[in-house]
Formats: sequence, C-alpha cells, structure tokens
Amino acid sequence: MFIAFREEVTTALAEALRACGYPTDDLGIERPPEDVDAVLASSVAFRLASEAGAPPPQVAAEVAEAVDLSEATYVGDATMQGPYVNFTPAEPYFAGALAVRDDAGQLPATGKSIVVEHTSANPTGPVHVGRARNPIIGDAVANLLEYAGHDVERHYYVNDAGRQMAVFTWAYERFDESDLPEPERDRAEYDLVRYYRRGNEFLEGELPEATPDAIEDAEAEIDAILQGLEAGDEATYERVSEVVDGVLAGMKECLARLPAAFDEFVKETRFMRDGSTDDVVERLQALDEAIYEEDAWQLDLPNFEKNLVFLRSDGTSLYTTRDIAHHEWKFNNFDQAVTVLGEDHKLQAGQLRETLDLLGHDTDRLETVIYSYVNLPDGKMSTRAGTGVDLDDLLDEAIDRAREEVEVRLESRERDDDPDVGRIARQVGIGAVRFDIVSKQPTKAITFEWERALDFEAQSAPYVQYVHARCCGILADAGEVPTNADVGALTHPAERDLLRAVARFPAVVDEAATELEPHRVATFTREFAETFNAFYRECPVLGAEDPAVRDARVALVAAARHTVANALDVLGVAAPDSM
Repeated sequence: MFIAFREEVTTALAEALRACGYPTDDLGIERPPEDVDAVLASSVAFRLASEAGAPPPQVAAEVAEAVDLSEATYVGDATMQGPYVNFTPAEPYFAGALAVRDDAGQLPATGKSIVVEHTSANPTGPVHVGRARNPIIGDAVANLLEYAGHDVERHYYVNDAGRQMAVFTWAYERFDESDLPEPERDRAEYDLVRYYRRGNEFLEGELPEATPDAIEDAEAEIDAILQGLEAGDEATYERVSEVVDGVLAGMKECLARLPAAFDEFVKETRFMRDGSTDDVVERLQALDEAIYEEDAWQLDLPNFEKNLVFLRSDGTSLYTTRDIAHHEWKFNNFDQAVTVLGEDHKLQAGQLRETLDLLGHDTDRLETVIYSYVNLPDGKMSTRAGTGVDLDDLLDEAIDRAREEVEVRLESRERDDDPDVGRIARQVGIGAVRFDIVSKQPTKAITFEWERALDFEAQSAPYVQYVHARCCGILADAGEVPTNADVGALTHPAERDLLRAVARFPAVVDEAATELEPHRVATFTREFAETFNAFYRECPVLGAEDPAVRDARVALVAAARHTVANALDVLGVAAPDSM
C-alpha cells in the first residue's frame, strides 16, 4: 500500500507543479514528523519560494490547492501545513494494511539476478568474532534483496591459492598429531588450525628445530606448492584441497548456527585452472597503465597512491588478479554483483573497480558494502596467535546468557506450562547477536555489549521478538482470523498508527534494498515494536465489547505478526512463537 501511495503522490504532485508552472525535477517527497497526521509530505515549497517570489507557506498552499486526487485510490487528501504539503491516506490504504498476510514486505519479482558475495574468510581456522559482522550483514543484504523481488545467489569466495594455504598445506603434511596441543573444540577447523599455527611458529623460528637451514627448506617447499597451483598441477591442487575442504566443512557448521547459508563456495583456483587468470594478465599487460617495476608487473592507477601489482617476477599471480577473473565471471552470469568487505579491503576494492573499468566493464553493476569490525569491551582481538575470541564462543555465551534471562523471567511469572527453554534461549541469544550487529550502520565500529543486546525492555532483539510472541499468543486464543474484518471499525489513533506501520513495511524493504542498508529494517522493527505495544496497551483485542471491533483488532494483530516476522526474517533473526 505504501509504495502505491507514494506512486500516487508522485504523480499527483508532479501534475500539480506543472499546472502551477513550476519545474518537477525535485518533488521533495519525504516522511513527515511523527506528530503530523500524514503518510508523506513534500518540502518542494522551500525550493520554489525564490522562483515564485513568495514565502514557502504561500507556495505550499498554491500547490496543495492544485493537487488533483480524483484518480487516486490510496491518497485521501493533500493539505498545506506551514511550508509543507501533507498527503493523508484514504480508507482503502488502511483496508490494504489490514489484509496483509504471510507475504508481508515481499515485492513483485524483478527478473534481476544478483550475486551476493560475503564472509569469504580465509580457510585457515575458526571464524573469528571480529569478522562476525560479514556473514551477518551479508546474509541480511541477500535476504533484503530477495524480499525486494530479485533472484539472489549467496557466494563464499574461497582463498585457496595464496601463501597462507601453501603454508597450511606444508604444515599439515610436516607435523604429526603428537606435535600439537589439544583442539579447542571437536570440529574440523579447530583440529586443523593447530597445524597452521604450528607451521607459523616454525617459520618464525619459535621452535627448537627451526634452524635457518630448516626454515629455508620449508620456504622452498611452500614456494613449490604455490608454483604447482599456478601451473595447474592436479596433485598439488588435491593436496591443498584436502586442507581447504576440511577447514571449510567446520566453518560451514559454525556459520549455520547464525544461520548463514551459501549457494556456492567458489574457489579462486577455479580461475587459475580454467585459464581465466592468464587471460586477465595478458590483457592487463596490454593496458597503457601497465608498467614493470621492482620485479613485478603493476598497474599505475591515477586515483590511487599505491600501484596494483598483478604479476610477480616468478610468474605467479596475486589474489586481486584472480579476483578480477572472478568478477568477470560474475558479470557474465549475473546482472549485478554485491560484495561485503571489511574496511581493510577498501583499497583493494577500489583498485579492483578501477581495473575492471579499464578492461571495459560496466562497474555500475558492482556494489560494495564496507563494514568496520566488531570488538568486545576488552578491545580488538587477533586470530594469528590463537588467543582471540571465536564466533562459536560468542554464540555459546549468547545462548547461555539468554537461557539465564529466560529462566529468571519464567520463574518470576510462575508459569505452569513447560516451555522449550533451550529453543527460546537459542532464538533469543543468537537473535540478540545478529540484531545488535546488523542494526548499526556498517561503517561504524561496534563494541558488542551483552547488557544492551539482551535487554528485554530496551530496543533490542528480545524486545522485538517478544512482540511476535505476544501476537502469536493473542491469535492462538482468538482462534480463526477473520478474513472480512471491517477496517472502519478501527478508529482509535493507536489502531491507525499500527495500520500505517504495517503498510509502510514494503517501502522500507524497497528503500533499504536500493541502498543496501539492512540496518534500516532493524530501525523499522524497533519503531514497529513501540507502535504495537502502544496499541496493545490502549486497545483490548479479545476483550473488545463490539464484535466488529474485536474481529478487526484480531485481523490487525495477524497483520502485525506477519509484518514483524518478515522484518526479522530479513535480518536473519528468529521470530519465536513464545518467550
């Protein structure tokens, strides 16, 4: 309803401006303040005041008078208020909101294919909590684009060709189980990361047997692995794949806890083995910007202080070279490519875009979401030494803390039933982590705090989740939801506010998807929860004396349940039926 409402406002306002002899290049359509009884407003009078030679309120009155809504269905009136033109809804707008069902917020199919690449953490060990923002934001972006009607695939780009994987493979083949400490968890990546850490200790001379000659021999073996991958040697590829696939198997289990699932794990060696990387190198060398300096082929990119190195003197390619081939593959298979990257990849992302542009690609098809990292109150954490906090640790702690909070609340309410505390703890705990992270603008650094994330009374995941659980409880007691409820029976301001909020959800999805900003949906859920709670306090549902009012309020609760459930679904947060 909101999107149709906005389209009607856009059409009517543009026609009114033309009738008044004003330009229509900027309509100034925006959301009015909360205390204004309108769905949309226009600030166009500010822009036109100079041209009209009149103060903004006078221009706004002229424009409002010229608005013709005779063909509109959802817009009821256009009125002047100070320098603004306010647009209020007609009754069909509210009736449409009351009829919302389980497809709430889902927009019509666009036919546009989009690949969302996210997480893509190097397969060198467990997923670290500092990188947790990537799968959480990436999964929410993919969900959001699907709700916006696009055909979305989720990809994880696997760095299986760099030096880290060569070191890992060498260490896995070099050391015995007896050389290693006990794994921190009984899962593949925790088992295998011990080899990687041991190998780095050896190469840094921290082990007794790591003599200069031994380190030199190890480096030669590692270089041979890199050369074998570059040459497409099948035996080398299989050696590396044994380690990579083992670590990935464990990482998948960790990410499934969020949950964050992927349609495809795309290995970078794919673009070495099929000749794509060699082809990219040849085309880069032919560019005017290509230079050979410091024993390497580079691109002198005018917009960057640092050159892009794309081929070493020994003939081996670099990660960015292979990523160029990867993105050309994306462009051949999808209409748009979205990549979620940490702030430390910002330079690389910029150089990649400029290089693709030099190669003749339409880089408007490439979007990048850059995020800052997640810290715990103690400060930044490191994976290299094995002393950091893993994502599994964070999720375990979240579930344990949520369980304690749920048990205290159940005890205080003297519940007679036997709720599934484990299920609630998982939904609330993991939901709290996801919501707290995704609700912030990606470029802002986050310090994760338990007290805020798990606060049932504040604007956190449990606060929003409880609205869904409350809706489910009301509907369970109500029985069947009326399908022909009369929206005219809903006259209380709190009822109308909730109808407006339900109707606005599709537009929130549309705007957030366009900007690739899922935190807008999180903001909507908090505002929606406040609106619903005001309705719940002021408007008895099952206790309504008038049957028509009762039916309409039950239908409104059903519409609210679908809305909040789908909003949480966009964010990847569970919507519990009970809490």
